[in-house]
Order: sequence, then structure tokens, then C-alpha cells
Amino acid sequence: MPTELKDTLNLPQTDFPMRANLVSREPTRVEHWTKGRLYHRIQKRNAGGPAFVLHDGPPFTNNDVHIGTALNKALKDITLRHRSMKGFRTPYVPGWDCHGLPIEQRVVREIQEKKETVSTAELRARCDAFSELWIEKQTAQFKRLGVVGDWENPYRTKAPAFEADILRTFAAFIDSGLVYRSKKPVYWSIPFETALAEAEIEYKEHTSIAIWVKFKAVGAKVAALGLPAENLSVVIWTTTPWTIPANLAIAVHPQLDYVCVESAGSHYIVAAALLEQFAKDCGLESHTIVKTVRGSDLEGLETRHPFIDRASPVVLADYVTTESGTGCVHTAPGHGLDDYNTGLKYGLEIYCPVGDDGKYLDDGRIPAELVGLSTLETVEALAKKQTSTANVGVLKLLAANGALLAKKKYEHSYPHCWRSKTPIVFRAVDQWFVSLDKDGLRQRALEAVGKVKWVPAWGENRMRGGLEVRPDWCISRQRAWGVPIPAFFDSTRKAYIDGGVARAVADRVEKLGSNCWFESTAAQLLEGIALPQGWPAATELTPGADTLDVWIDSGSSHAAVLSRGMGGSEWPADLYLEGSDQHRGWFQSSLWTSMIAKGAAPYRQVLTHGFIVDQDRNKISKSSAYEKPQTLDAYVARHGADVIRLWISSQDFRDDFPVSEEIFGHVGETYRLLRNTLRFQISNLFDFDAARDAVPFAEMNPVDRWALNRTATLIAQCDAAYEAFEFHRVYQLCNQFCSVTLSSTYHDVLKDRLYTFARRSRARRSAQTALHHIFSALSRVLAPILVFTADEAWSFGTGGTEFVDDPVHLQSWPEIPAEWLEPGNAAAVDAVVALRAPVNERLEALRKNGSIGKGLDAAVAFTGDADGPEMRALAALADSLAEMFIVSQATVTPAAGAPFVIDAKICETIGLVRCPRCWRWVEKLYSTETGETCPRCVEALQLANN
Repeated sequence: MPTELKDTLNLPQTDFPMRANLVSREPTRVEHWTKGRLYHRIQKRNAGGPAFVLHDGPPFTNNDVHIGTALNKALKDITLRHRSMKGFRTPYVPGWDCHGLPIEQRVVREIQEKKETVSTAELRARCDAFSELWIEKQTAQFKRLGVVGDWENPYRTKAPAFEADILRTFAAFIDSGLVYRSKKPVYWSIPFETALAEAEIEYKEHTSIAIWVKFKAVGAKVAALGLPAENLSVVIWTTTPWTIPANLAIAVHPQLDYVCVESAGSHYIVAAALLEQFAKDCGLESHTIVKTVRGSDLEGLETRHPFIDRASPVVLADYVTTESGTGCVHTAPGHGLDDYNTGLKYGLEIYCPVGDDGKYLDDGRIPAELVGLSTLETVEALAKKQTSTANVGVLKLLAANGALLAKKKYEHSYPHCWRSKTPIVFRAVDQWFVSLDKDGLRQRALEAVGKVKWVPAWGENRMRGGLEVRPDWCISRQRAWGVPIPAFFDSTRKAYIDGGVARAVADRVEKLGSNCWFESTAAQLLEGIALPQGWPAATELTPGADTLDVWIDSGSSHAAVLSRGMGGSEWPADLYLEGSDQHRGWFQSSLWTSMIAKGAAPYRQVLTHGFIVDQDRNKISKSSAYEKPQTLDAYVARHGADVIRLWISSQDFRDDFPVSEEIFGHVGETYRLLRNTLRFQISNLFDFDAARDAVPFAEMNPVDRWALNRTATLIAQCDAAYEAFEFHRVYQLCNQFCSVTLSSTYHDVLKDRLYTFARRSRARRSAQTALHHIFSALSRVLAPILVFTADEAWSFGTGGTEFVDDPVHLQSWPEIPAEWLEPGNAAAVDAVVALRAPVNERLEALRKNGSIGKGLDAAVAFTGDADGPEMRALAALADSLAEMFIVSQATVTPAAGAPFVIDAKICETIGLVRCPRCWRWVEKLYSTETGETCPRCVEALQLANN
């Protein structure tokens, strides 16, 4: 082709790069958004719109942002960007959970490594600084992900004003009479020497030692029941041998039958339903039933502790089952909630001979051999056959006293500390609790759940299940880095707590910070505060040392953020959006605090997502060991933020999110498709000014009108998908639209018209008008997900430069003109598009035998009955058929009653000649100043010269 002819083509022009280079170029856009105060401009633009408040669940400030946390933040950002484009005012106040064990643990470890001695106030100051360091780092990481928000004014649970609102919320607990102090069993973490809440527990498989132990039966009740007096024992079964020293009773079910069986001269009492399994487990070669009694008849039967000189009476309890064991339940009121309640019923001591460090205390009742042994027995300890544990010590004593009937390893699910990953113990200590059943609180909370919309719907049942079974809330922690429980103690350790005093302390904390509690005497803290009647003088009191469960911290965020209208927020929130583990965590703590303080749920809608998992569906948590770091930074460095966001949108959030390099490879291909689609449109609009060149819809080419009809469908379907939080459908719809509707069809057929027609011709301007509308819509539809790429494309597409003053994120969601919805034309074009596949089959056959090179080397002829659906559709688009099939010629010949036939012919063999400018075959070429061309190209060249 002569150079002169090539130069007359309308070839694409754009500075929008083909290669994204996201890793290196995205930070520049983050900086641009920050300097341009994009978030604040979005809020100002929608200041008069209705509010949509998404309340941010605070991540913990102790490490780099994990990819799972990035998933959560991206989902929130996608949601809010779509709502803001719809005209909603979308305040987003990011927050951080600052107090608690993980930070204190890290700081204490550093202090110990340096062999320093610090005060509580100094320890708290270092925790504060540690937390602030990570807030700064995480802020930068979230911004790098493309998340916009009020980063200059986030909320921190450690801020004095926030701490004060925590205490004011807690004061409502006190006012309602829900707070009490009791010595009862709680989850206890031995490594951290603190009580744990339900949400801080995770269940893992654990290997325990199951034992069958004989408790010798004695006393008058034996004869009264007609039981043998010699060698008679009640047999218990337990998987926690270390609790045997705290045994004070044996529980049986009043309605079960129990049997006394004889074997080798010994007599044993077990539940009748468990007899055969008991005999098998304990190796009884033969046994004979001597007597059968009801459990209720056994009440009051005295047995003796196996190695401590005290009685262990038989008591009744409805929780006893025949699922395992012997039906005779070892009862230690200081080491289990059911045991505790039974102990209260029978007036038993709430006895706990285990200290904060998990070791047996020297209390004068524990055998000397056990004092100092640790109850913490991990799987590793069992594997190494350690002999210095409490379990081993108890087994030795039981065996020495002839009470150990059998033992074996037992695999079961057991509660573990969420941080140390070690098994917890149930330990009775004096703690503060919140009663969840008083005055119908639990029932009111369940009723509130029914008024909330749960996405997915099963979230409601999960929430209800957690609320229904949750015991009273243990809210005290034996830590320094937290909000103090505003309780005072006299010299006898009697506790004093009052809502009014708590609020007065809150006022002081708001001015001075919660450090004042740890640096002041009770007299200083209570100065100027009127003490309730019955309280001792302030000089006779000391401040309590316990801090509040951090779930109260984050659970009070609705009061400290939403109720205060922070950053334009409103109470209640329209949406809480977190991982599905928060049904036991933040969703629940927020509900309890809100029900107590405000009488209603703090959220209208709750959305939950799954966890990041590997290809084997194993959860990738912060503590998991993988070859590559699972931090946001590591993924951004490899793929860029937009690809990460696209991956997140590609998955159905209701399930877990698989991650692998293979998956990112597939997502990367989709990203390139979307980017190239936008680039094609921008590059072919280089000479188009909508105000000057746009063609009215009614005058546009029918294929262009069809493309706009398909775009209207995309807009509507994606809008509905965003509204339903089904971002994976947005991904699928856009992928399908760009790959099939545009790339494989519309863009493909447009190239001839765009490149070879006269630059200002009506036909070319019609195509450009459609591309202009499609680009405007597609870039906005993608904007909530591909925040960097969509904004970059918008800038080049509307301003021809890297950045513009009116970015895509300040645009409204695309509207759908009613005229785009015309069904008739769309149906006709769809019918012709459906014929592209059979036509291409004919063309491919010609290519394979070498008859043609490109589709333009062929002509296509269609024959058939004029009333046939194919022929009617072809006739309706007669002027566009060659373009649609990308051939040089397309003819439609009706033949009454004839079947529909497609025939592909070689242009050269039917007497056509090829135009050197557009490469189409035509009947005749005409001379021009730049050479011979087809009539259409002659017109294009003439118009170009005018």
C-alpha cells in the first residue's frame, strides 16, 4: 500500500498506555487523590443527598494489613463508591481497635528482652506508641488499595473521647442492674493469665487423656439402696484429669437407669445405657448386673475422693447424657459452668486450686506431689511424654491409690485461646459479668435481630444461635492496656460500682485519658464526685485493676462514632460489613451494647463475607505459615491494587475466597481485556467532540443502536448487582460484555467504518457516538471496582491527559435514555449476530484450503424464504451485512419456499478487485491523486481534502 494511502486512514490515537504498569503508576494517582481531597469532594457533591452510612468495623493495630483485611476494606469501598455515584451521601470514617492483649503481649515481650522494669503507666504509653505506629502504616496500605475515606479524622478506641463513651455505655449496663461480680468459671488463657470472652475462643482438634476413675461408695445409703457393701465404686469418666483434685461431687441424671455390676469381685455403678461400652473400654472380661436403680434414688449417696480425704456426694443434674462416658459426671464447681450451677444448687464450695499461671496452688488441700504442676498440656507436651504436667501427676496419684480403672487418648474439639493457640482451662475466679437474661434482655436482642436484613440470609440464624447459647458475658480482663472497669474496693475487697460514678469518671477520662485511672488514688479519681449512699469514704477505697473486655471497646463504636455524628455519620448505621466470624464478635458485642444503651440494634443491615483460603480450602489467617507473605503489600507489589480489587469482585463473597497465582493469572487476563476495551474506545474518539459531532439516536446506524441497547442492559444489570452486593455478577457481566458484545462483535465490525470511512462522515460519526456513550457508561460501571484504571481511562477519554479536574469518581451513575431500550432493532441485530458463527465456519473452510486470507477476501450470499426468521432479520439490516460479517459483499436473495442457505464465495473468482486503501473487494476502482481506490474511499479522500 502506498504510504500516501496509509496516511489517509483514521488510525487510533491515544496516550492512554496499553501496558498498565499498575505497581509503579497507581501510587501517583493515590497522591493525586489525596492532594485533590477526593473523598471530601465526593461528600460535598452529595451533601444534599440521602445518607448511606457504612460503619467501619475496626481492624487491630498490630501488624501489616493482611490480605483478608484488604478484602474487607475493598468490599466496603466498592459498596460506597457505587452508592455515592447514585447520589447518596456516603460518610466513611475508618477506625482502629487499639487496646487489648496482642499489643500488650508484643510490648511486654520487648520489655522483657531488654530486661527493663516499667510502671503500668509507662507500659501503657509504649502500647499507645506501638498502636499509633501501625495506624500510620495501615492507613498508607489501605490508601494504596484505593480506599477513600476520612483518613485525616479516623476513630481510635484509645482516644480519650472514645474511651469516655465506652465508660458511658458501660454505665448504662450498671444502671440496668446487669453488672455483677462473682467467682465462677470462665475461659482462662494460661500464657496470658487473663479471662477470655466467647468471641476470643476458637475450637480446634485436641488430644486429651480420657480416664475412668473409681470413687468408693460408703455410708448408710449403700445398704438402704440394697447395694453390696464391699468394693463398691461409682465410676466417672473425664477428659480433664487435672480437674480431679477439685472434685466435690458426682452428678447423675434423675430419670436414667443405673446399674450396679460385678466383675472380678469388684462392683461398679454406671448408667445402664452405657454398660456395654464401659465394660469394653475398661476391659471387663465378664460382668453381672447386681442391681438396677433410678438416678433419683442415688441422690445423697456418699463417695470418697480417690486421693484427698473428703466426701464426694452424688447429686442430680439434667445435663447428664449417655452420649459417652459412664453417665456419672465428675463435678468440680470451680472448673465448669454446669458444675458451677450444680454447686450453687447443692451448696458446694466454688473451689479452684489453680492459680493465674495455670499451676496448682499450695492451699493446704492439694497433695504436695501436685503443687506447682501446670495444667497446660498441649499436643506437643503429650508427644514428648512430659512428666511435669498436672495430668501426669494426677494419673500417678490415681494409679497409686488403685482408683485408675482405665485410660486412653481421646481426640475431640476443644476450646483454644485465639492468640496463644493453646488449650484454655475453665477456672473460677472473681470476675465482672453482665447478665444477659435479666429483664428479658436476651429475648429483646433476638427480636431486634429479626428486624435487621441479613446478607446472606443464613447470617440471621448464625446470629440467633450465638445469642441463644451465650452465657453471661465475662467482661473483666487482667490486663493493663485497656479501658479500666470503674470499680472501687475497700480493705475487705468488697466491690463498689455505680452508673453515676462511672459517668463522672468518664468525664475525667475524656479530659485526661484513661491513664489517669492507673496514675491516681481513689481519692483523686473521686474528687468532687458525690458518692452513692452506703459507699465508704474515697480515702478508704482503691481503684480496681481490671480492664474491660475489648469487645466492649469496639462494640461501643456506634455510640462513639454514629451517635456523635462523627464525620457526618448517623445512628443507626445502614450497613455493617465484616467477615462471618463477627457473628460471635463485633456484630454481637455491638448488638448487646446498643440494646442495653439504646434499646435497638445499631444497624439496619448486616453483610458478611468468607475468608481467604488456599487451593485446598485451608484458611489463610495472619498466623498461618506460607511461603509468600500474605500481606496486602506483598500482593500489591506483585499485581497492583486494581487486579487485587478485580479478584475480590470476581468471587461470590458468601463463600470463602480462594487465592493462588493461577487465579491471579486468570484475573489478570480479564483485567487486560477490560483495559484494552477502554483503550480501543478512547483511541477511536481522538477526533470526536460530542457537542459537535454526536449523531441523534434515531439517525444512527442500526448496529450502533443495538450496541447502545446492550449497554443499557449492562447498566441496569450491574446497578442491580451492586445494590444486591453481588459484585461477582458485575465482574461476570462486564467480562461478558467486553469480550463478547464488544471485542468479538461490535468493536470487531466497527474497525472498517472507523478507519476507512471519511473522518466526518455520518456513518463514522454514528459509530463514534455509540463508542462515546459506551465508554462513558462502561468506565463509570467499572469505577467502583477498578478505581485506578477507570479514573485513568476517564481522564484520557475526557481530557486527553493523565489527570483531569472532574475525575470519574465525581460522576453520577450512568442513566439509560428511554430510546436505547427499543426492542425491535435489538432483536433483529441479535438474529444477525447469531448468524456470524455459521458464516465464520464457511470462511474458515476457505482459509484452511488457502482460498482466502482474510474475511474481506470473501463474499457471502444468503438465500431462503423471505418469511423465514433469518431472512427477515437479514433484510432489515441489508445495508450493514457486509460490515456485520466483515466481508466485502453480502447479498440476500429471497426464494419462495426455499430453505435458508449460506454460501461463501471468493471475491477474486467472481470478478471483484481489491481496493488498496480499505482492502475490500469491489466491482471497479477509480483513479485519485493517491492511486486507484474504491468509490467509498474516493469519497473519503475527497472529503479529507475539503
